[in-house]
Amino acid sequence: MRTPEHVRGAARSTAWAVVGLGLLGWTAAGADDIPRTADGRPDLSGNYDVATLTPLQRPRMFGDNRFLSREEADRIAAEERDRMAEAQQDTDPGREAPPVGGDGSPGAAGNVGGYNAFWIDRGENTIAIEGRFPTSIIVDPPNGRLPEMTPAARERRMARRAMFRENTGEAWWLKEGLPAGPYDDPEMRPLGERCLLGFGSTSGPPMLPVLYNNVKRIVQTPDHVMILTEMVHDARIVRIGGEHAPPDVRKWMGDSVGRWEGDTLVVDTTNFRDQTGLSGGTENLHVVERFQRLDADTLLYSFTVEDPTVWEAPWSGEYPWPATDGNVYEYACHEANYALGNIMRGARLLEADVPGPGAE
Repeated sequence: MRTPEHVRGAARSTAWAVVGLGLLGWTAAGADDIPRTADGRPDLSGNYDVATLTPLQRPRMFGDNRFLSREEADRIAAEERDRMAEAQQDTDPGREAPPVGGDGSPGAAGNVGGYNAFWIDRGENTIAIEGRFPTSIIVDPPNGRLPEMTPAARERRMARRAMFRENTGEAWWLKEGLPAGPYDDPEMRPLGERCLLGFGSTSGPPMLPVLYNNVKRIVQTPDHVMILTEMVHDARIVRIGGEHAPPDVRKWMGDSVGRWEGDTLVVDTTNFRDQTGLSGGTENLHVVERFQRLDADTLLYSFTVEDPTVWEAPWSGEYPWPATDGNVYEYACHEANYALGNIMRGARLLEADVPGPGAE
């Protein structure tokens, strides 16, 4: 279902140093040096592995520093290698079974054994631009972090978080007398849990790197561009030219309309549903993306996000999409998927343990 890290390793270069467009100073190859389609447009087709150790937001420890030193970038890469090497050690077959219900620690199902580091592929290096290493994918605001949320958005976020708690083996939502519990309806569960969209905005827009399954496939025609995301096999269809769908037509990944500005494909996306792949996004989300070919092996992906009902200001980011010889693997999210049904069944069992009205 998911692709192990070592399958990617042979196909990924040791660094994303490209000749540096965009807010960070990328340099594109000459117009005659990039592949083109029969109609003269830059050919964006291909497979791209977008995994990177560079985070979306700049860690606060870096303050106003837009770039890491080479030593800091090397240390981050070395720490990831060591962490993965340790996590991929053979498991002791004589170990004790985990306690019933898990031990409460972080990890799949409370650490009772979901999937381990064999499946993880966060990348091997940070982004590199001609010897400079950005501290975040976000480039605006200048602090490399998301803008402040609106008061209403903060309240919504707090309400959502209040519904996600550690499993203590009790139907706390009934004991607290809530009008609705987090497991009353499968449609109340997160989109990734329902296998509708991959987590972390991997399908976008904006399309962001995540924990694994970071390969994208672009297929380009004069009238459409298709972007296939490996996780949950989400396929975005971008129409070239035309108008957006009517306001009452809402889609999980929005309605994407593209246009060419010189050699740059600009994609404008609106018409989202009230839940989006981007955390916090609403039906008011508006994303503008730019796809630019830097050279025969690299695209520059940049984006601007705007949702005035969520963030006090727009925010932008950019990072490279390096080509890969790796395949897009099938992600059969719902094949033999017992999890969602068992989540509902488990909640009903916990509710049955709560005494009814009048019980002693």
